[in-house]
Amino acid sequence: CTITLANPHHIRNMPGKKTDVKDAEWIAKLHRCGLIEGSFVPDEPIRDLRDLTRYLRKLKQNATQEKNRIHKILQDANIKLTTYVSDLFGVSGRALLDSMVNGEVLDVHEVRKLVHTRLKMKVPSLVEALNGRLRLHHRKMIRRHLEHLQYLESEIQTLEAEIEELVQPYMKEIELLDTVPGVSTDAAASIVAELGTDMSPFPSEAHLASWVGVCPANHESAGKKK
Repeated sequence: CTITLANPHHIRNMPGKKTDVKDAEWIAKLHRCGLIEGSFVPDEPIRDLRDLTRYLRKLKQNATQEKNRIHKILQDANIKLTTYVSDLFGVSGRALLDSMVNGEVLDVHEVRKLVHTRLKMKVPSLVEALNGRLRLHHRKMIRRHLEHLQYLESEIQTLEAEIEELVQPYMKEIELLDTVPGVSTDAAASIVAELGTDMSPFPSEAHLASWVGVCPANHESAGKKK
């Protein structure tokens, strides 16, 4: 038999005196009249890819949150590194953070050994920026956040490799999507993971745009358009 997955918001009955049996009868009546539209369910490979891309997005959000927490702790300790270091989590920034967490005394000579490229010209300013009030509590918190961040970054790399392997059968579609201005390869992979490559469930491009959520809604009441 063909199973129809319905949106409960679209088929709910009038409130009051509702039971499971009455709801089942109401749904069956709607289905017999052809008033229930099936929800879009992609194929299993696409669903697997969708799980991975969504989880990857969450991991990247978590990594950003951990970085923001480290920034907050540094501000609380009056460490003004971000004034001179644009990427606190680059090679030089990580080296400085690790040294602070380990409780090392960072003088001009030590800082010069840790930083690279143009930051070597800012060593006196960096030493002054590091002259804050970093307590043991701050160092422990930064260490926890750095360890969690390293774990997240490792998981992100693993997931990206797995996603890259799964999208190989859809490279033609991804390359086509990549030609759209503003759509990168990663965004194209996410679009394929959410929609799949079979457009037959959507009667037209307008239905597809509406399902994706990029179609403007029409809210009109008493002659006023909102």
